[in-house]
This record gives sequence, structure tokens and C-alpha cells, in this order.
Amino acid sequence: MAAGAAVPGLFFAFAAMVLLVFASVSSPTWERISYLDASTGGSTTHFGVFGYTGSDTHVGWYFPGSLGDDRINDGLFHNLTIVLILIPIGAGLSGLAVLFGLCGAAYHRAGTVFMTLLSALAFLVTLVAWVVEMVLFGIARKHMRDRGIDATWGNANWIVLGALVSLFLAFFAALCGVFGRYGRRRAAY
Repeated sequence: MAAGAAVPGLFFAFAAMVLLVFASVSSPTWERISYLDASTGGSTTHFGVFGYTGSDTHVGWYFPGSLGDDRINDGLFHNLTIVLILIPIGAGLSGLAVLFGLCGAAYHRAGTVFMTLLSALAFLVTLVAWVVEMVLFGIARKHMRDRGIDATWGNANWIVLGALVSLFLAFFAALCGVFGRYGRRRAAY
């Protein structure tokens, strides 16, 4: 029997999954979505999870020589670009929360319980990823601006923030949905 109590959490988990998938396929795969945009010499370089404009797609990367300096191209910042893999991991956990939410909405309370747990885990992973990417690209933006390079925030920062808020709402909606009605109503005699 369908349980309407699981539907709001399912909606928010699905919204977070879509937003995190969009943020994951940022530059160099999809140039319209980026975390940091740096303009120099008439061209703009967009930075994303798996690289930047013109680079190969891979986990962990260094800033290009014309934009990066020795301070932001050291091992620490390279490791922080590796941590950006948490954004696609958050998308995967949100997707699993959606699958369990479908089970909870269609059949059983256990699906809603697992949706609650997975949306909480996805929230924590996304929170860590958002803090890391804001620190990473914030410091890189400051270093570039100090050297006279026009560096601005990209739209993916706010897409991940929207997914973070959506996962927060998914957790609490799913938590409330656990206590919803899942059985059949008895017919009145």
C-alpha cells in the first residue's frame, strides 16, 4: 500500500541528486557549470570537479601555470582537488536514498528508514565537500585576484549549496515519514 508520508523526503532527495549530478559534470565536461571562473588574456578558464577548461578529465589536478602560483600548486591544494570526488559520491548516496524512498513510498516503512539514513549520510558527505570546495576555490580566487587575474565564483558552488539544503530537508521529511501511516485503514462496521 502506498505511503504518502515518504513522498516529501523522496522529492527532496531526488532534487538533491539532480543538483549534485549537475555539479559533478562541471568543467571540463560541461563548461556552463563551474566552481571558479578565471579570465586572463582574453580567455576564460572554468574550474570543475574533474579538471578545468582544456584539461583531461581526472581526479586530482593542479592549477594551470598561468593562473596558479607555487602556493596554490603545492601538495595540499592538489589533495583538496582529490577531495572534490565527494560531490559525485554525494550524488550516488542521494540516488540510493531515492531508490529506498521509492520502496518506502510504494510498499514498506523499512524503505523510508533507509532513505532517512542515506539522506543523512549524503548530507554529511555533501557538507564536507561544500566546505572543502569553498575553501579551495576561495583561496585560489584570492591568490588570483592578488596577482591581477579576474577570478569570480562559478554557479556550481551555489548548486551544491542548494543540494545541501535539499538533503537537510530530505532527512527531516524522511524522518517524519518514518512515523507515517503505512497500514490499511480498517473498514468501519
